[in-house]
Amino acid sequence: MKIHDISMEIHPDLLVYPGNPAPRIDRYKSIQDEGINESSLFLGMHTGTHVDALLHIKEDGGSVADLPLESFYGPCVVLDMTRHGREITAEHLKNEDIHKDLIVLLKTENSLKGYVRFRKDYAHLTADGAAYLAEQRVKTVGVDYLSVEPFDSGMKVHQALVPAMTVFEGLDLREVSAGKYIFVGLPLRIKADGAPARAILIQPDGEPCNT
Repeated sequence: MKIHDISMEIHPDLLVYPGNPAPRIDRYKSIQDEGINESSLFLGMHTGTHVDALLHIKEDGGSVADLPLESFYGPCVVLDMTRHGREITAEHLKNEDIHKDLIVLLKTENSLKGYVRFRKDYAHLTADGAAYLAEQRVKTVGVDYLSVEPFDSGMKVHQALVPAMTVFEGLDLREVSAGKYIFVGLPLRIKADGAPARAILIQPDGEPCNT
């Protein structure tokens, strides 16, 4: 089988959403002085590849520790949305095979531009696109940028998605083709509004996947 790592590497120069803290890794023990290396890590919960919990948008919402384990694993489809520009709408999604309990990853034009610098004009899901995914009862959605919705938009897309499914943001889909995979994405088990995650895609036979 072939395994694709679709997580962003955490390092001090990692691109973060405006207003969020940059990661910091500090070595507090060294082999030279104490025989071992040990480090501390400081970062925001919405750094790099991460999940959003209901607590992110609702004061009394559940935390990452409350998210259903089954939403972190299962059959997945990577949809090629690169030709649709900045807005991924319900009409775009209706042309795809999306159904209940599927994990849906959106590969947009963001994957063609990468995470070199923050762009306010990144591709995003629209409110009606989010509503459509909720109506189809998909269990997880993932996007290839630091947010699923337009910059400074008032969290309307999050309001439609987060109560209905698990949301992964900050996926790296640049080297992944559209098609069917097995998704595994495991966030830290922590009572917080979000958490960093390691996410992978598995091709059981190692061959290109077809949608």
